[in-house]
Amino acid sequence: MTTLAALQALIALGESETLEFKRSTAELRRAGETLCAFVNGDGGQVLVGVGPKGQLVGQQVADITLRDIAATLEKIEPSARIELDRVALGNGLEVIVFSAPSSRAFVPFVYDDKPYKRVGSTATTMSQDEYMRLLLDRNHARHRWENQPAEGVRLEDLDHEEILRTRASAIEHRRLSASTSMDAADILDRLGLRIDGQLTNAAQMLYGTKFLPRYPQALLKLGRFRGTKITGDILDNQQLHLHAFAMVREAIAWLDRTLPLAARFPKGSIFREDRQPVPAEALRETIINAVIHRDLSLASGYVAIAVFDDRIEVRSVGELPFGLRAEQLSEEHPSKPRNPDLAGAFHRTGAIEVWGRGTNRVIEACRAWGIDVPTFKVEMGVTTVTFHAEIRPGREAEQAGTKPSHGIDLVGDSVGDPVDRLLGALERGPLATAQLQKALGLKHRPTFKENYLKPALAERLIEMTVPDKPSSRLQKYRLTDAGRARLSTKRGGAP
Repeated sequence: MTTLAALQALIALGESETLEFKRSTAELRRAGETLCAFVNGDGGQVLVGVGPKGQLVGQQVADITLRDIAATLEKIEPSARIELDRVALGNGLEVIVFSAPSSRAFVPFVYDDKPYKRVGSTATTMSQDEYMRLLLDRNHARHRWENQPAEGVRLEDLDHEEILRTRASAIEHRRLSASTSMDAADILDRLGLRIDGQLTNAAQMLYGTKFLPRYPQALLKLGRFRGTKITGDILDNQQLHLHAFAMVREAIAWLDRTLPLAARFPKGSIFREDRQPVPAEALRETIINAVIHRDLSLASGYVAIAVFDDRIEVRSVGELPFGLRAEQLSEEHPSKPRNPDLAGAFHRTGAIEVWGRGTNRVIEACRAWGIDVPTFKVEMGVTTVTFHAEIRPGREAEQAGTKPSHGIDLVGDSVGDPVDRLLGALERGPLATAQLQKALGLKHRPTFKENYLKPALAERLIEMTVPDKPSSRLQKYRLTDAGRARLSTKRGGAP
């Protein structure tokens, strides 16, 4: 029950995003629009009987007034929980207080068939696109594909070892009670993957082993293409039906086998450091995102990884969920999982967070690795993350038409070490940066500098022809005596 003192304190705050004044019930229509905006947003209150400058004017509240109020509230659909309070001012006058709590689980609401939102201290009509997006969000929350029954799938059809791994990881990360039994049914119940004893589609996607070929959503496509176009020769092509956890593991293992290893000796270290063209943590995060955020409601909701000579593409079928745009992935953005049951299971294992920072960590990892940040694109219903890096298949793999053996790069006369390849290119004389990249078949300058040029300079195997002006347009690089000795040793077969 609102007291007069509490009402006066509220009025003193003035109109805002969550408070509006109306002089009388003659403005009930505008009050209804505002209440609709409040329940669609952060909630708020409408005070009827208060002037625009906060003056208490009040009005008489008769039976017909209450009927008009009831008729106004009935125009808000779906039915909203709006509380009504009356504060007596004396002399038969009252202020009517409407309190509308936020009801985001049921948005969008409409008033007299029109949706409203709050912009500052004004209620305004939503755009059709915004209304449709909210409507889809509401339907998705209630009727997601992942929380529908998995017809014909029984408990024994699931990967029980994977379920137990989830339990162990979740307990280790304190995201599941240590008292959770090792009974698969109990674990699934705690993960929300059974409804009234019936396994859900999410359970099948996370742990299914049987019937997976019936689910196109369980498809993982892996392809290594020679060149820079998908029309090039296929060096490796695999199509596998796997549950989500196995899909992530297999994709990462395949990239480990497929990607070449570059070698360098970090400054001050005598130990060789092998590294892939793209940081492993960035690839892992991106693959997990693709697996858990793909649109499972689409029969074609698969995941695909394509490796070209100049890039790696991780594709997931489905546009970004709930109004997110591709450019927002490079910035801070909210976490809006399309498949919260899948995301929840991965979160319990510690594989992901729930703060929407995954893509930001991917970008940070690439910058720390010294390569370009990935690009994010949504086109023709497919979300693609592209890592730009030089990824050349080995000569043996090209001749055989198969994938490289464990990622060893055989280009030129040396075996995989970028520094040795660089030395070989300079054997006939000094070359400029562009000439060196062309000789080595490298288009991505950051990769060339990080993996080839810097290590060779640091080990004093090469030197600048214009050392006093490193950025000179006439700058070239040539072998040092140490560089020639290393080449000679390599070709002589000495260790």
